[in-house]
Amino acid sequence: MRFEREPDCDVVVVGGGPAGAAAAARLAARGFRTVLVDRARFPRDKVCGDFVGPMALAELADLGVAQAAAFDATSKMAHLALHVDADPPAVMSVPRVAGIPGYGRVIPRLQLDAWILDAARQAGATVLDGWKAEAVQREPDAVTVRGHGTAGPLELRTRLLLGADGSNSMVARTLRGGVPPSQDRILAVRAYFDDVEGPDDQGDIWFRGDTFPGYHWLFPAAGGSANLGVGMLASTYPRSARNLREMLLRLIAEDDSVRSRLGSARMRGKVLGHPLTTYNPRLPLVSDRVMLLGDAAGLINPLNGEGIQYALHSARWAADVAADQLASDRLDAVSLAGYQQRVQRSLRTDLALSRLIVQLIRNRGLNRVWLDVLRSIAARATTDPDYAHHLGCVLTGLTPDVSTVGTGTAARIFGQAIIAPAAGASWQRLRRRGQPDRLAPDEFRSWAAGTGRVLAEFTTQLARATLTRGPGQAIGIMGAGAAAQAD
Repeated sequence: MRFEREPDCDVVVVGGGPAGAAAAARLAARGFRTVLVDRARFPRDKVCGDFVGPMALAELADLGVAQAAAFDATSKMAHLALHVDADPPAVMSVPRVAGIPGYGRVIPRLQLDAWILDAARQAGATVLDGWKAEAVQREPDAVTVRGHGTAGPLELRTRLLLGADGSNSMVARTLRGGVPPSQDRILAVRAYFDDVEGPDDQGDIWFRGDTFPGYHWLFPAAGGSANLGVGMLASTYPRSARNLREMLLRLIAEDDSVRSRLGSARMRGKVLGHPLTTYNPRLPLVSDRVMLLGDAAGLINPLNGEGIQYALHSARWAADVAADQLASDRLDAVSLAGYQQRVQRSLRTDLALSRLIVQLIRNRGLNRVWLDVLRSIAARATTDPDYAHHLGCVLTGLTPDVSTVGTGTAARIFGQAIIAPAAGASWQRLRRRGQPDRLAPDEFRSWAAGTGRVLAEFTTQLARATLTRGPGQAIGIMGAGAAAQAD
């Protein structure tokens, strides 16, 4: 007869980034024995744009992280400039929505992740950093996580496992039986610069004809520093570009508007890169005694690479479901499915729109058309304050579950802009304009079929959202801490 030992804890969280640390903090605060493991020693850096949007700030306030003096000293970003080639930029304010800060912050992950991890420790979670989780074994009554640390091998037996170990998640591979599809991958690089010029509360995003469908960003951090980077879907990587690092350095050397921000700025450290996995609604987020959060769940917006906001949302949603099911000792996939339903109800429509836009721009043969679309959007945002407000909500992640600003507004913004430049040109002209990057016949067929699938997904989700999302529905985290940040 085989006798299994009692679980070492209620919850093991693999991954100490924003999703894992926030979930550990919430579950430990509710009295569950929580152990968080991460292969790195904290504080540790991570490649990211470092922009923490208004919704993410509200989540951090709810966790108690935003009350620290060091947090308040980080850089506020209240404006965003959208550049298309050499056109004058469209400068928009970060929209104000009731109960949400009217700005974002630029916080290096070296600081942000350590602060959230400290919140988990203070809530009572055991943190084992410098410990790499290598394998997961699921059994009817527990999950065993095995790995190595500086002191040698370690084994933890837990009632519930939360996988928050990033886009290359070992837990996700175990749950899903393989690696993420290549179509869901983003490539990004970034570097830090000191002595940056220009407005210290304005971020910049660039779209250029010679690097599209990639995009570049500059987000100013505290002390005159800034995060400058470039991101692109792996499947749309330009054939002429050797790598994103060269693309970033060329942007610095050639783009006058970038030079106006950098001036005599000095690069600190190296240009670093990292692949990301974006959201795929067909992949599961739960299994028996296992849940996926944040980047491990693919909760990254494919349009702009935003992940911190979704990581913090997923931590709260997962903790709510996990707490209920741990209390009732019902931890099978069906019982945990409420978490995936919550993710889909709150994010799937907005991310479906992002997936549709991204699928359209995969056709490099139409690059100039898409740049005309962006040019139309930017031009209208400079003359129509209401339009600029709604566009700002889309760009800063303020659409899910907030006020009456939702996916329908976002769809109108992009839909109207797409129709205008396309209406005056025949498909033959469009193909000639994009001749250098025209897709091969098999690539075009694949793009057309993919566009049909994503369009069907979006229209289905938009119809559901229209029926279920009422005006004035808020995200549900606006406690005293969040209200205090909405100055």
